[in-house]
Amino acid sequence: MRIWFERNMLVIRMRHVHQSLVPSLCVICVILVFYIPTHASAQSNQGITISSGTAGTPIQFNKQVFSWTDRVNITIYAPELDSDPNLIDTIGETQNNKLTVCTTGHCIPYKLSETGADTGIFSGYVDLTGDPSQKGSEGIDGNGENPTGIMSTCNPICGPTGGMLPATGSDGISVSFEYNQDQTITGSALIRWNMGEIQWLQPNYPSNGQGILQIVDPDMSLDPDTISKFDTPVWSDSDSGGIKLTMTETNAGSGIFQGTVDFSTQYPSSGNRLHVSDGDTVTGEYIDRTPPPPAFSSGQEQLLATATVGTVLPPLERVPTSNARIIDSTGKTLNKIISGQQIEIVSDVTNKINRDQAFAYLVQIQDENGITLSLSWITGSLSPNQNMSLSQSWIPESSGTYTAQIFVWQGVTDPNALSSPLMLQIPVS
Repeated sequence: MRIWFERNMLVIRMRHVHQSLVPSLCVICVILVFYIPTHASAQSNQGITISSGTAGTPIQFNKQVFSWTDRVNITIYAPELDSDPNLIDTIGETQNNKLTVCTTGHCIPYKLSETGADTGIFSGYVDLTGDPSQKGSEGIDGNGENPTGIMSTCNPICGPTGGMLPATGSDGISVSFEYNQDQTITGSALIRWNMGEIQWLQPNYPSNGQGILQIVDPDMSLDPDTISKFDTPVWSDSDSGGIKLTMTETNAGSGIFQGTVDFSTQYPSSGNRLHVSDGDTVTGEYIDRTPPPPAFSSGQEQLLATATVGTVLPPLERVPTSNARIIDSTGKTLNKIISGQQIEIVSDVTNKINRDQAFAYLVQIQDENGITLSLSWITGSLSPNQNMSLSQSWIPESSGTYTAQIFVWQGVTDPNALSSPLMLQIPVS
């Protein structure tokens, strides 16, 4: 039995020898012809026709969409070109079967080798080498790093491996195979930039331990045979200047990069060591300079990832406030208040985190109609685990029932609450 393609037809030829007719050896030959529908969508992209054929198309790629520095594996199913069942054949080497691989404005003649004797399956690969002119002097990392943009010089034919073709971040790759002089099959795939991703592998790390930052971006993998590297900023609440962390590809061509940060509460930041305090938020930043459309128009995208180090308390439990009370100038608790009398509105605050904490202590007085009559505050800083009694004075001018609201914020202009607010009724006669 032999199988081959003719234009959009799958042809199967079967030969059968009927035993009852031996020795006359009558041979019955059956040829079956199947018409294969060629449902395919296509779009024009800078001079290249990009088509996505149905399953069973003779030319296949290992991906539907490649990055601009990817390795492109090509497979052609052509049993009819298996000329010798005992040898590994090649295609693309003669005038009768020409094979061309192209990106926009760049083409190389190519050959593919049979995967094994008598398989009728031919394969090989080309490497995309990017286009350094797309990012210019700033490079893909902001420091001039760029792909090579090398194109193979074939003498006379490249392949089945080692071929190189430049590609842009919005491109396509096509393979054209001409056989039997006037019959051609084609296959195409897209080439696109990718949106990067950044994350810490854990949400929380020990304050004197290690953290792993991961960035995934195939556009930064410049050579499928070489491990790529680049630097990215990392900082903490305690060191806003931070460090430049080297991100190293996990495997050649993987597009997955990782960097390990050593956290230290005792030593300053240096190399991959980052100074932190217990409870800090640490931030990793990645500037993706090869984002896909629509971000493409801006030229770059900022991506951030955060984690915490050490003991982490919810924001409203970091400086809890308690025991709200009213006292006079001598510190005596007042049970009866008369108009015109100076009073002190007091509560206790405690710093529950293991680092200094700046704060603003605010007291707001409202009348029975909810109208604010007074708003006063003090600012300061609490040492780790320090407890303090804070107060604000007020003189009621008339009788009535008033309400004191007590807030503890990170700052007067930074209303991030460090404690749940307290409310205190003030009856004045």
